[in-house]
Amino acid sequence: MSRSQLRLLAVVLTVLIAVVAFQAFDRLPGGLRARIDSERTALATAQKQLSAAQNAVSREIETNAGLFRSLPESQQWPGRFSQAAANLQSADARMRDLTKLEKDGHYQDRAKAESTLATVRRLRNAAESQAATTQAEATRFVDRAKNLPAEAQQMERDYHSIQAFDLAPLKAAVARAESDWPEKKTDLETRLGGVAGLLAQADGVWQSTAKARSEAAAGPPAGFDTGALLSAGDQLKAAADSLPKKAAELQALAGQLYDVWDKILVDMQTRGSGSSREYQQKIRTVRTRLPNAAAKTGATSAEEQWASVPQATFNAMRNNLGMAIEHKSAGKYDFEAEHVAEPAGFAYMAPPSQGSNQYGYWENRGGQSFWVWYGQYALLRDLLFNHSYRPLPRDDWEGYRTYRDRGQTYYGRENESNPPKYGTNGTTTQDRYAGSTYGQSGGFRNSPYASKSGSYRDSPYATPGARSPGGDSSPRSFGSNRPSAPPERSFRPPSPSFRPPPSAGRRFGGRRR
Repeated sequence: MSRSQLRLLAVVLTVLIAVVAFQAFDRLPGGLRARIDSERTALATAQKQLSAAQNAVSREIETNAGLFRSLPESQQWPGRFSQAAANLQSADARMRDLTKLEKDGHYQDRAKAESTLATVRRLRNAAESQAATTQAEATRFVDRAKNLPAEAQQMERDYHSIQAFDLAPLKAAVARAESDWPEKKTDLETRLGGVAGLLAQADGVWQSTAKARSEAAAGPPAGFDTGALLSAGDQLKAAADSLPKKAAELQALAGQLYDVWDKILVDMQTRGSGSSREYQQKIRTVRTRLPNAAAKTGATSAEEQWASVPQATFNAMRNNLGMAIEHKSAGKYDFEAEHVAEPAGFAYMAPPSQGSNQYGYWENRGGQSFWVWYGQYALLRDLLFNHSYRPLPRDDWEGYRTYRDRGQTYYGRENESNPPKYGTNGTTTQDRYAGSTYGQSGGFRNSPYASKSGSYRDSPYATPGARSPGGDSSPRSFGSNRPSAPPERSFRPPSPSFRPPPSAGRRFGGRRR
């Protein structure tokens, strides 16, 4: 063989070795293939366990036909086993896909294999749980049927527990809430009826099982309907367990009607980089507890907490610094809270046509109307406006109300050429939250509307904290230096003429319109 032929042969061998080496590495990782093999074994075991559990339950039903004939639960067992079998069939089909990937897949298929493996494991776990739960339930009924005197005693304990429960405090709380918030009367009555219904249901079960309980305690006669007694016992047990829980839930729900609260986005930051990047928001929850619907004052408290949020949530609210991202009014349940971001504090203002409410009033000075807070709500005002309140003009409220009716966020921009007043890019926010982590890290400098802080500090209507940070922040009357609350007014200004253009608002988390 010539030298040139030897060189050619060497090149060919080198290429073949490289191809073989590449193919050896271009496959699923060894650890992943090991987990696939382990799951294949677990799946085969689960199929055997399902068959064994189904056969065991079938034997119990056949042996104790009289017991299970009257048990509603036993009617559900065939369906559970069918669902478990369907889950294993789906898992088996996906395992075949995994086997193919294990044999012919490439390294780039590892994400697909991981996802499929997770699906197989989830389906298998669900099937195993269904089978084990059903078998345990059947065994438990058989064991209980062997000791009916103890079952009768447990029924008596549960019934006495239900009868001893005092509904009077709950009824009083509901009656008070219905008086304060008449619009909730129908709902509260329905919920109270559900709680009281547990008592009536338990009493009916108790009365209807008197003879059966007596026979069970003395030793059941031939033909005794054991299943019916056990089912009745379960009903009493469920009522005894759920009655205090449902009563507490309703008591709390009625109490929520007296709470007003806001969740304000007061800071935000990102930490880390790449896949370990963390998105955080600081939320201030401001809560005011009213003693009754007509109260002129309430107890205000606040708490702040940093929380990590998904990137999508962070991005959706990144324009809402200083805004109330949730607001719940008095007379509403917590689950009825509004989730469209709005300028903090605006929800507390009365319509100008109304003139005033428990929180403050409209005052007319120099031909303009401004909102003034009563002194007793100075703490609430400072928490909502981050200790830098500037009396709000009527035009702002009119714009806010227009956008709120549309389900949009009001940022206070009169037209596209003007900067917004509120939110992350707002001129007031850049002043109020200059000391935040966001502000200190230079976040406001990136705003196209960045402005100098303190532009409102010389206003005669600025709060003491705004004019002189760290100075006297005692509440003052609008246009006065006296630290006393002005009397409630019934001022009625003329009908509004301000109509903000539709291009100024944004929907929560959406694009500028």
